[in-house]
Order: sequence, then structure tokens, then C-alpha cells
Amino acid sequence: MDRPEYKLKQRPLTCLPNTSVFEAVSKMAEKNFGAVIVINADNKVIGVATERDVMNKLVAKNLDAHQTLVSDIMTENPRVARETDDLIDWLRIMSNERFRRLPVVDDNDQIKAVFTQGDFVSYTWPDLIYQMKSIASATVSKNWAVLLIGGGIALYTVIMVIVLNMMN
Repeated sequence: MDRPEYKLKQRPLTCLPNTSVFEAVSKMAEKNFGAVIVINADNKVIGVATERDVMNKLVAKNLDAHQTLVSDIMTENPRVARETDDLIDWLRIMSNERFRRLPVVDDNDQIKAVFTQGDFVSYTWPDLIYQMKSIASATVSKNWAVLLIGGGIALYTVIMVIVLNMMN
């Protein structure tokens, strides 16, 4: 919550569990979102329905999107983060448990945002670059700083590609 990027996050796309998959997917397509957060009447997270859920649980089973409810295909009781949780802890958890979207709730368990692995990568880039620059300045001559920073960025990119590919 203390990161400037958090305040710029779009409001998450939400729906009730009795929403048709067709309606949910139409909203996802309109907003170019990869998931919809399923909430109850109290605005509390009860599930997540992703593009993958639509493919695996609706299309692959030849179900009717107009007749199938979001509650039929959603992942129930997903992990949720608090606005005050540590960013890096959640990146680790998401990677280990193999999920890509993390609903973020406030102290009243109300949905506030959704973080994706891509968000975590973009949020950690500035820190990585700063750390690499500091290390390069402290330990290597100025000619090597660019090489080390570039190498660090390349290494980070390779690691993130591997992690993201492992999730697929």
C-alpha cells in the first residue's frame, strides 16, 4: 500500500457468483482484464475466475457460457493479501503455489486491488536497478558499473522468464 504504484492500480473487475460466464467474460474483454474477482454481497472475495478457468472449465467441457455461472468455474477461497503485507513475500508465495493473481483487501476484507506477477516484476525493477548500481559503485570501477547493471538486469529477466514459464 505504501508504494506509489498501488495508488495508480485500476479498480479490480468484480462480479457476483450468480453472474453468467458470458457476462463476466464480456466485461473482461471490454476492460482487457485476465480475470474477474468474485465477491459476495459484502464485497468480500470468495473466488477468482481467470481466462484459464474459462478455457479449462467451460470451453473444454463444451458448456454454455450463457447458462454457466461464474461460481461454477471460479477458484474458490483464493489466497488474499492485506494492503500492508510485504511485496516480496507474496511474490515468493505466488511463485511457489503457482498462481498469478492476488486479490488485495483492506482491514475490513473489502477488495481493493489485484496484483499480478507482472505487477510484482515491474515494482521490483527500480529496487533491483538501485541495488545493482550501489553494488557496482562500491565494488567496481565506473567502467564496470554499466556491465554489472546490465548483467543484473539480464539475470533478473532470465529468472523471471523461467519462473513465469514454470507457472504455465
